[in-house]
Amino acid sequence: MASGDVNAILRTYLVTALAAEAWVARIYCPRLPEGARLPALAFFVRGGTSTPYIPAIVSPSVQFDCWGTSPIEARSVYIALYDCLQGIENVTVGAYKIKSAIEEVQGYEMQDVEFPGYHRVVTFFEIMLQI
Repeated sequence: MASGDVNAILRTYLVTALAAEAWVARIYCPRLPEGARLPALAFFVRGGTSTPYIPAIVSPSVQFDCWGTSPIEARSVYIALYDCLQGIENVTVGAYKIKSAIEEVQGYEMQDVEFPGYHRVVTFFEIMLQI
């Protein structure tokens, strides 16, 4: 099994790649904290694959929750995320490398009935890392 904190690697990349976004300080893993300001982004590794033949390569499937106070705001977070991840190749993040990122499921809108005013767009990416 390869070593390296996939969540920390991804967060480091996202903070750098999304630096122009006003909400860049609100990127959370694994969940949006209670009372968090919106817009925001939360993500977590939900599974994925690895191979014993190439132990330094892992391909986690990552769920991203793009949050906003309206469907339009949540969608704008999703669009920024999509633009910074979809199709990237061989991006160095510290001692690690993001080999590729491909969207598995297009962003779809959800509203949590328990939390009015919290809208989100959910998407999934397969991200191949050399760690």
